[in-house]
Amino acid sequence: MSKHILVVEDEPTLARLLSYNLSREGYRTKLVDHGGEGLQAALQEAFDLIILDIMLPGMSGFEVLEKLRQKGVKTPVIILTARNAEEEVVQGLKSGADDYITKPFGVAELLARVSAVMRRSGTDEGQASDEPEEGKMIRIGDLNIYPEKYEVTLSGEQIQLRPKEFEVLLYMAQRPGVVITRDDLMNTVWGFDYVGGQRTVDVHVSSLRKKLEMNQGTVQIDSIRGLGYKLVVHTNKT
Repeated sequence: MSKHILVVEDEPTLARLLSYNLSREGYRTKLVDHGGEGLQAALQEAFDLIILDIMLPGMSGFEVLEKLRQKGVKTPVIILTARNAEEEVVQGLKSGADDYITKPFGVAELLARVSAVMRRSGTDEGQASDEPEEGKMIRIGDLNIYPEKYEVTLSGEQIQLRPKEFEVLLYMAQRPGVVITRDDLMNTVWGFDYVGGQRTVDVHVSSLRKKLEMNQGTVQIDSIRGLGYKLVVHTNKT
């Protein structure tokens, strides 16, 4: 049975975005937009993970989290916090949160953190036992990607990537040979409310492409004129 995630978020657009992308990855989701209702849902139903916003009507995310832990609910929790809100992160972790994500965030970061928290907490053990290694590493040609470590090797050599370059590569590697638009990369990696332009995507892809080419592996990024990019493997490359 697919993993069940409770999303407690009062901003409708963000809540739908979370539900949509989690559903695409095979998770079942329940959306709640009120702190008190989120607490009741978490107490009455069994969830594998809770994604909990801090600023909620009725009851803050901190209060929800503290009451859950006081009542012995050990369901792993990822809190959503505002950018540069270090005090929120510290308070959330002290209250019993397992991880945090700052807004705005990219979908790739969200999914990586969800997977990592579930794996650490043991709620993803069933999937891991079927494919013990594949859940931890993605192999495309001679390219190996380790999502939990944010590490990449090509032809056996480690490539140093910036965080956003890694997330771009991870998203493309999950869809090898598929044309990915700039908008898709922008929304997935930088977040739907990122105010920058598509030039940001082009700069990161260009830098990533150069790093792949320097290692002379079989994997490269092709530009598809007027559409976007795709990750391809050239088996006849020397």
